Amino acid sequence: MIETLLHPRNLQTKDWATVLFLVSFIFIAIIKSVFENRFSDFIQLLVSNKYVKVYRDSSNLSSAFTIVIFLVHLISLAFFIQLSLHTFELVSKNDWIIFIQIFTFLFVFILSKYLIELIMATSFNLEELIEQYNLLKVSYRTYIGLFLFPVNILLFYNDYLSKNIIIGIIITLLSINLINYLATLKNYQSVLFRKLFYFILYLCTLEIAPYYFMYYWFIKS
Repeated sequence: MIETLLHPRNLQTKDWATVLFLVSFIFIAIIKSVFENRFSDFIQLLVSNKYVKVYRDSSNLSSAFTIVIFLVHLISLAFFIQLSLHTFELVSKNDWIIFIQIFTFLFVFILSKYLIELIMATSFNLEELIEQYNLLKVSYRTYIGLFLFPVNILLFYNDYLSKNIIIGIIITLLSINLINYLATLKNYQSVLFRKLFYFILYLCTLEIAPYYFMYYWFIKS
């Protein structure tokens, strides 16, 4: 008599990602309909600074448009990090638990960093400057996250991811962020020269150190 052993198969599904992609598209469609003019200016952010000039007031940092587009940015960035880790055979791109962990880490990290920035800005009397700086930074980063979204879709449903493509995208993102910093320094150079020491201290403490320690922790792990 032949004994048959049945082994359960752990099948990872892509349905959760498809649903999340659709929800994100719905978010984008809603803000495009509700904030039509603002969304149009936002889309042209890479070639025009009209959006930065029109919506430079610090109150725009907590507006519904900024919050929704930032949420889409977080989803997009979390997806890309998971895809990058999958390409280097560290995690599975179909594991929704990994995505939740990455998304939660990003949310807590950014929120904690923002709260600390507010405390330091108050201590150094840089509230107005830091609020405008954060708004400019959030605008460019959410812009990058929005255009990274279709790239994530193509990469996620492609079973053959190239490490060179992922590395190329990472280098491109880092380069755009560097340009963003330089543009910010140029826009606020008159204010920065008056409080240059405090702003350098702010950059070293909250813009360089956290990413360095996160990189160091990741490499050691």
